[in-house]
Amino acid sequence: MSLHLMTLFTAHPAKLINLLALLFAFPGGWLLHATRRRELRAMASLQAQRQSSPNVEPTLDWATLRMNRFFYIFGFACMGMALLVSWISTQV
Repeated sequence: MSLHLMTLFTAHPAKLINLLALLFAFPGGWLLHATRRRELRAMASLQAQRQSSPNVEPTLDWATLRMNRFFYIFGFACMGMALLVSWISTQV
């Protein structure tokens, strides 16, 4: 099996490097999508809380804001890494 992978790598190195880029891009894209959906759900919840009690201003807690920010940073870092690895595959 390892001999087959080595011959595949020597025959088509750019394809395997692009595969590595996809392995970075898929989780990064999913993480960005999931974080955006979580953020929209939280905003809808805040809107519902505002309508139920208009004299109290609801806010998101600090942990949720930090978690969303971290997931956005990590997702964009994965996408940037995928772009870099994909660019490297064009140089091979």
